[in-house]
Amino acid sequence: MTSYSPKVARHMKALYDSLSEKDRRRYAAVEAEKLDHGGVQYVADLFGCDPETIRHGVENIEQLPIDAAGDRVRVKGGVVRKLS
Repeated sequence: MTSYSPKVARHMKALYDSLSEKDRRRYAAVEAEKLDHGGVQYVADLFGCDPETIRHGVENIEQLPIDAAGDRVRVKGGVVRKLS
């Protein structure tokens, strides 16, 4: 398996951190597929995520263009509102 240069890895991590949760899963899955054997663990280590997250991203990609969540995106650190 090939690894990325430090500069490319840094840019990938910056991009990953800027994405929504759903898009992070999908991006990680695509990067892992590029690397073939060992790619899931390498990308999980690079992005600091669970390998299962990447596997879930693969499932998300295989379901495209159908997306049950549509445009809904969870906000990181979002607040739960009480109903009055």
